[in-house]
Amino acid sequence: MTRVIVADDDFIFREGLGELLATRAGMDVVGACGDLEALLEGVEGQRPDVVITDIRMPPTKTTEGIQAAMLLRESHPQIGVVVLSQHADAAYVLALLESGSNGRAYLLKERLHDIRELSDAIETVQGGGSVIDPKVVELLVSAQARTDNSPLKGLSERERTVLAEIALGKSNLAIAQTLRLSQRSVEKHTHAIFVKLGLSNVEEISKRVKAALLFLAEGQRAPGA
Repeated sequence: MTRVIVADDDFIFREGLGELLATRAGMDVVGACGDLEALLEGVEGQRPDVVITDIRMPPTKTTEGIQAAMLLRESHPQIGVVVLSQHADAAYVLALLESGSNGRAYLLKERLHDIRELSDAIETVQGGGSVIDPKVVELLVSAQARTDNSPLKGLSERERTVLAEIALGKSNLAIAQTLRLSQRSVEKHTHAIFVKLGLSNVEEISKRVKAALLFLAEGQRAPGA
């Protein structure tokens, strides 16, 4: 059983989400919290496998969900965190991934149309993977591509498509399957992309995601990547 805590200051939302998750085989909702303090206490008391959290909760209703993810990275690195947000904001995503993308997901509430999408994300972060909503990646790609001095202008259309898939945390094999290309072709595109962006030393998935998002959001090399 996957032990899950739901944190959201909207009572109806968190209780409803808890009820929906409880219908999924293998899911055990062990807590529902309305603020950052209650969430951290719940983690200590229940030791969940995954935390699902909103971004804005009491006491300040600013970035409590991101703060929780950062604190848990230090205190309980094995706990996965799924952030459910109403904001397609690069700053929030980058803050979430600042200490690595493994075991982290950023999903937009408005685009969750099936409980299976959320349960799949839960399973992914529990296994150490990452999930980023494609809409966030699309916004970053589009915004950066419109910048006159953007290094993205040096990428071919195919390379931009592959870069968007990289930023979603996909492996070369998964990208090949999605785009119906050979894995060897994807490897060549990936190598070309990171050479052009000055990220040729970035190899593992967690660094690929962070580097791609940092580049797309700020148009520069990720510090320490």
